[in-house]
Amino acid sequence: MSSRVHKESPTRKDPPRPPMPSQRQEMPGRTDQMQPHPDHGEDSYKGSGRLTGRAAIITGGDSGIGRAVAIAFAREGADVLISYFSEHEDARETARWVEEVGRTAIPISGDIKEEDHCRLLVERAMEKFGRLDILVNNAAHQKSFASIEDITAEELDVTFRTNIYSMFFLCKAAIPHMKPGASIINTSSINAKDPSPHLLAYATTKGAIANFTAGLAGMVAEKGIRVNAVAPGPIWTPLIPSTMPVDQIENFGRNTPLGRPGQPAELATAYVMLASDEASYMTGALIPVTGGRPML
Repeated sequence: MSSRVHKESPTRKDPPRPPMPSQRQEMPGRTDQMQPHPDHGEDSYKGSGRLTGRAAIITGGDSGIGRAVAIAFAREGADVLISYFSEHEDARETARWVEEVGRTAIPISGDIKEEDHCRLLVERAMEKFGRLDILVNNAAHQKSFASIEDITAEELDVTFRTNIYSMFFLCKAAIPHMKPGASIINTSSINAKDPSPHLLAYATTKGAIANFTAGLAGMVAEKGIRVNAVAPGPIWTPLIPSTMPVDQIENFGRNTPLGRPGQPAELATAYVMLASDEASYMTGALIPVTGGRPML
């Protein structure tokens, strides 16, 4: 493990609980400005070789859930292409954690709303790794609105192109290169089944992701490719202080039976399981990691 000094993260035994410190960031948010600092598993995740020799693309891999998944995949033996928009410092930090365990990290910035860029990500992965075993469609755009009248057509378009179109573009580009045993994992949300009214556009896309996952799973089953989704509950990532009102940030996660937000590290094992041979009979599934909130 590196001797570099990092901000202290809460232990899994003592995760932070509301009220969270009052804070606000500009979109898309930065990890180093968050208080408390999220736990991505930097000091806790221990790998056991479940993904040895595999290659993955993770969108939104610079921070939050994407960073936690990148760290876990690397410690399980996978090389990782880290797709991100413009958060260069966060992406470099994720890449350092991947490289510390001897795996290859390829950070690539760009706009996944554009089909050409999605094709480029797949092409670059094939050039660098010679294979593509795992695709994690995790990047997302969200913004809070009090009224539907406040949601512009432009905002709706950005949300759908980031959360839905990119997933379609990447799957379409990746599947021809994937072999039997490969895995696609999409990040849905508790909002797919229990939508937050102030996140109307975002919640709508998360329901669509769950449906897309089930449909694509049936479409590619004969190819031996599995398609599943993870549905996070309230997770402490840069999206929260950069997109939500201050009063909602302070109470973030209080509405779960566990009474707190989840940490990104607490989702990583779900993605590892779905990417590994341990999930060989799982496809079309939606795995809730919600702090106890039911997915009805």
